[in-house]
Amino acid sequence: MSVEKRLAFSIIQFLRDQSHSGALNSDELESLEVAVQCLETTFKISSGDVHLAAAQPLTEIFLNALLKNDVMGAPESSPSPEDIERAEQLKNEGNNHMKEENYHSAVECYSRAIELDLRNAVYYCNRAAAHSKLGNYQEATGDCERAIGIDPTYSKAYGRMGLALTAMSKFPDAISYFKKALVLDPDNETYKSNLKIAEQKQKEASSPIAAGLGFDMASLINNPAFISMAASVMQNQQVQPLMSGMMSNAAGVGGLSDISSLIEAGQQFAQQIQQQNPELIEQLRNHIRSRSFSNGAEEHS
Repeated sequence: MSVEKRLAFSIIQFLRDQSHSGALNSDELESLEVAVQCLETTFKISSGDVHLAAAQPLTEIFLNALLKNDVMGAPESSPSPEDIERAEQLKNEGNNHMKEENYHSAVECYSRAIELDLRNAVYYCNRAAAHSKLGNYQEATGDCERAIGIDPTYSKAYGRMGLALTAMSKFPDAISYFKKALVLDPDNETYKSNLKIAEQKQKEASSPIAAGLGFDMASLINNPAFISMAASVMQNQQVQPLMSGMMSNAAGVGGLSDISSLIEAGQQFAQQIQQQNPELIEQLRNHIRSRSFSNGAEEHS
């Protein structure tokens, strides 16, 4: 088994994960698929060659390498007592900013604390929470990886990694991290709740109806903000003809009792809304992502 084939397989897995993230347009998805096909042809492998899979996803291997480089590049001497004290002050300032929802300021404080004490897992983990609040999920996962690399028994880092991965629609990875968090802290109700949410989202993501409509219908229907927004949208004179057209199309191809026709009409309606107001669907997705997780009574360390 050549190293090259295993590396190519890991790259293909990474590309496929990106294609399922929901963040790419049709042209970008097509480009990824071409890249995958080229790699499979060149290295004579396929997605069924699971024996080539590495123990960790390529992103984790990459982040661990970055962490190792950070550690290797760090000064050998430990931070001075003064630096440790100042870092703790900055961490506490960051925590206060988090409570006040000043997330940019929180990131700045945690970053300055990290500069003073590179080996404190709490600072990375807290910065990950701030990044997540800002929607910077890739940065959040990187900080969680660093925290875990410093302290593999730090359950909160696994939990926050799970939240960031869920927000990125990487549900299998999120489930794995929530389970790791629960191994370390079996009685944590927040981890249990978020694990159930990630598992439910994974089921919904694999549902033909959810995939066809392009978003999580269950979360939308039960989300008060969406209900309010939907009511506002329905009162829009530009949107009302689109809804009427959707209902007419559904009735014309078999009636509303024909679920496949209703789904098709719903897709057409969603596409028209997307064209008319491209920010609407993304706002809904971001709102649901930010509100769907159970943060419980979690406090920052």
